[in-house]
Amino acid sequence: MTLAFSSSAATVAVASATVTSSARIPTLRGFVSFRLTAKKLPLRSHGGGGVRAMSELVQDKESVVAASTSFSDAEETTPSELNHSRTFLDARTEQDLIAGIRKEKEAGTLPPNVASGMEELYWNYKNAVLSSGASAADETVISNMSLAFDRMLLGVEHPYTFNPYHKAIREPFDYFHFVHTYIRPLIDFKNSYVGNASIFSELEDKIRQGHNIVLISNHQSEADPAVISLLLEAQCPYIGENIKCVAGDRVITDPLCKPFSMGRNLICVYSKNHMNDDPELVDMKRKANTRSLKEMATLLRSGSQLIWIAPSGGRDRPNPSTGEWFPAPFDPSSVDNMRRLVEHSGTPGHIYPMSLLCYDIMPPPPKVEKEIGERRLVGFHGTGLSVAPEISFSDVTSDCNNPNEAKEAYSQALYKSVNEQYKTLNFAIKHRRGIEASTSTVSLSQPWNESLSV
Repeated sequence: MTLAFSSSAATVAVASATVTSSARIPTLRGFVSFRLTAKKLPLRSHGGGGVRAMSELVQDKESVVAASTSFSDAEETTPSELNHSRTFLDARTEQDLIAGIRKEKEAGTLPPNVASGMEELYWNYKNAVLSSGASAADETVISNMSLAFDRMLLGVEHPYTFNPYHKAIREPFDYFHFVHTYIRPLIDFKNSYVGNASIFSELEDKIRQGHNIVLISNHQSEADPAVISLLLEAQCPYIGENIKCVAGDRVITDPLCKPFSMGRNLICVYSKNHMNDDPELVDMKRKANTRSLKEMATLLRSGSQLIWIAPSGGRDRPNPSTGEWFPAPFDPSSVDNMRRLVEHSGTPGHIYPMSLLCYDIMPPPPKVEKEIGERRLVGFHGTGLSVAPEISFSDVTSDCNNPNEAKEAYSQALYKSVNEQYKTLNFAIKHRRGIEASTSTVSLSQPWNESLSV
């Protein structure tokens, strides 16, 4: 069986065992020690009069220690910090950051295309965060970008290789919180909404009971996993903490993406959209995808998995004529293959349609690009996430005359729900209707405000 995967980092996600973090991580066999601390920043409003404390994940520069001995087990789970440049760790100002990029480029450490991409990313991220109007926005930009650039530089100095199944790196450096700290300032929580929040709680309960859950969804940006986690962290942090994403090869090879991918649990695959980019590599890519598929099947057999798949084969794109965004059509074969994979797992499984609206945070290129290294556009905008009740394959296909007809009918039923939810999110966010955009099938809320008001 061939399972068609989508093209970028957030196409499929699986949740399982709870992962916890520690405020202080002991030295790892004497090689590298980090202290992850909360850097106090001014309080930030998340809309509706609610205020929550926002903390920055920062690396204590005095606790970075490298030994001259080999890394053994540490090398398998974290990139080497041995002889790592402190260029960006020591940066205190915008001038330091830009000068640091140019210094590492001149030294030959950063390839010219990576250096130019980092500099462009800095200005785009700065403009986005400053447009939020948040207090201490300048400090947030310097703090987040210095850490992001440090991780990017480390990845160039000591390239990290992803296994078919990659577990999010939480120590000695917590990449998961690093990703959230970076994405959080880009979300306009006052203009963000969750649809049918109670269903997210329902599916979390089923996961804890040992059931497998599949979320059939559209896919909008490389920020999708973080947006899901951040919109659900007040109500269902379990989902965000444990999500496993099927990642296309582009987000595990692009130096500007890799540090963010390292913070997610990943099933790594080669995208069907780029399978034939190099004819000589097609066979290798197919074999690698087979290994990844076996990893997913093993996870599903263990139960308590939450799988998120975007069966469109990639990120949504705007209509070239109207500029309007909408969920890309689903590939019925991808939906059917995922359904059969769940059914053959030997544990109870459920399929839910989910919709995402967050393209403005990190919009993709207008068209699918062949080369690695797309431009990283960044924005501060409202985002939306919605889920609808489970859709049963047998209920939808009871009147179908053959398997192909059933496959098409089920895919269309899921897509129709995703599209309807997307329209509701669009009215709430883009048309500024807010909670009033709720319908009989999509009840909008802002769980982060509700948790603060308790």
